[in-house]
Amino acid sequence: MSETPGFPAAGARPGSAGAREQAARAAELDAADPLAAIRNRFVLDAAPDEASGGAGVYLDGNSLGALPRAVPGRIADVIAREWGELRIRSWTESGWWTAPERIGDKIAPLIGAGPGRVVVGDSTSVNIFKAVVGGVRMAGKGCTEILVDATTFPTDGYIARSAARMTGLAVRPVEPGGIADEVTERTALALVNHVDYRTGRLNDLPGITHALHSAGALAVWDLCHSAGALPVGLDAHHVDLAVGCTYKYLNGGPGSPAYLYIRESLQERFESPLPGWNSHADPFAMDPGYTPADGIPRGRVGTPDILSLLALEAALEAWDGVSIEAVRTKSLALTDFFLACVQAYVPPDLVRSLTPQAHERRGSQVSLACSPKLGSSFGRGGTPVAGQVMDELIRRGVVGDFRPPDVLRFGFTPLYTSFADAERAAWVLGEVLRALPGVSSGDGG
Repeated sequence: MSETPGFPAAGARPGSAGAREQAARAAELDAADPLAAIRNRFVLDAAPDEASGGAGVYLDGNSLGALPRAVPGRIADVIAREWGELRIRSWTESGWWTAPERIGDKIAPLIGAGPGRVVVGDSTSVNIFKAVVGGVRMAGKGCTEILVDATTFPTDGYIARSAARMTGLAVRPVEPGGIADEVTERTALALVNHVDYRTGRLNDLPGITHALHSAGALAVWDLCHSAGALPVGLDAHHVDLAVGCTYKYLNGGPGSPAYLYIRESLQERFESPLPGWNSHADPFAMDPGYTPADGIPRGRVGTPDILSLLALEAALEAWDGVSIEAVRTKSLALTDFFLACVQAYVPPDLVRSLTPQAHERRGSQVSLACSPKLGSSFGRGGTPVAGQVMDELIRRGVVGDFRPPDVLRFGFTPLYTSFADAERAAWVLGEVLRALPGVSSGDGG
């Protein structure tokens, strides 16, 4: 395993799974962590009580981020004062009307975008629809197909196929690594996930974007599993359109609004398939004819979801003084260390990592596939063994998630995940697996 800049190497596999040798190593890494104090900006469980086996490890921030401490007070004020006292005056006096662009500008540095290129609002699915249809409308004449990441999160595929039917194009699934060879002059655009949701594999955004542009196609990126976990570089790599959610590594809360990025040079050509009144050049003129606003506001649709938007704005305060490069350094160190702990504590050949070892191909999660040799352990018919393992991990206080048929996912959010969290999660995983029928308690040493 390669050493991560800024952190000591994770260390070699200890000689026995019966001792917590990696616990001391975790303490050293936490003491050296320049982001350690940021953890206090979040509402988290108390540290585990090792004597009683108490809970306290949250490794599911790649599905739902933890609550930032700034959010409850901000929302209480929004409800009691801005809504309760000022009421409709808050659209101007409290800045409600400009929130989609203002909050977009706060997200922009985390994804490598300049001001005026990101607007917040609607769901990820709605923004994918806007990006794909808007991209097709900007593509050259004679285009007949949309390329879709063959390993994509299902919603992206559903939306792409619907958009293709509406625009008269075909959808062709392609493995991300094969897009450079598969794109042709008849390709309108490719919709690609920056990080694979199932395996944690990081796809080559600069290389794929360049290949698409070389063939005259547009690049549309889904950043749901990368924004807030690693540098993206949208402007630097000339990405055309991008979308992402805000409830994972950005910690915006359940169902918090998504965002849409439109490259500055394309904004005046972008024609939204959902021309709502909020994206009109003069929304309050109530003109029956639609004239799009200038710039990124043309990515808006209807009335913003103010409570969720302002909760997200408060959540983003957790990023004050934090660079995305420092977050990436810690992310790689955490996942390196977790993989080393799994190797140390888990009986051999019971799990294998689906997440690439190479740093340049890894997101901020580790996905472990359970071995078929585990069979139907736990004896609960109908539930895959990996699902049963995750249920038991959660019962013991280590929260990750399960993806059928055999994947255990562990998300590492560098703003609040500690090396002690990573070590304890691997230890408990080893305990759970060693307790399965047919697994020797002495294995894993």
